[in-house]
Amino acid sequence: EKNAHQALPMASTTKVMTALLALELGDLDAPVTCSRNAFGVPGTSIYLSEGETLTLRDMLYGLMLASGNDAATAIAEHIGGTVEDFCRMMTARAAELGCKSTVFLTPHGLPCEGHYTTAHDLALIAREAMKHPEFREIVGTTRAAIPWEGRSYDRVLNNKNKLLSTYEGATGIKTGYTKKAGRCLVFGAERDGMRIIGV
Repeated sequence: EKNAHQALPMASTTKVMTALLALELGDLDAPVTCSRNAFGVPGTSIYLSEGETLTLRDMLYGLMLASGNDAATAIAEHIGGTVEDFCRMMTARAAELGCKSTVFLTPHGLPCEGHYTTAHDLALIAREAMKHPEFREIVGTTRAAIPWEGRSYDRVLNNKNKLLSTYEGATGIKTGYTKKAGRCLVFGAERDGMRIIGV
């Protein structure tokens, strides 16, 4: 490890926790509707329309493959009622997992003063998430298609994690980038029955 306990912004690797809470508290087949709030989120997007509804499962593919900030906000409101309440739940769950230097103020990781974690804490969160078969399936998928309301074709989602196609045994997990955070990566790999997580 190096600087494992240094508190830093984590960009879209935030979404590992968003997905973990969604899997722990949500029903994957439940409908999730994009609010005006979710529709207007800047940055990477799966181009949800206001009022558009997808299953929680499809929203999670949009969250983890295409890094949709709109999907992150829709999921947060679906599970937590409001983004603020969901972020409080994220921070509380992180503490339960043993994270000592983690505060979530957004479900997507766009720059926000006071939103931070450490490499060590993020590894704890990723380890918990990887216990869920549905999470492993989603983050290990290189390409997926989900419905696109009002269009005759599906949304095609390409996983931004290049390790899946370039590193033998790669199992995911999540990339991230903002100017402030720089390039961030939480990765997983498995070889010879040994599983590792790195941040």
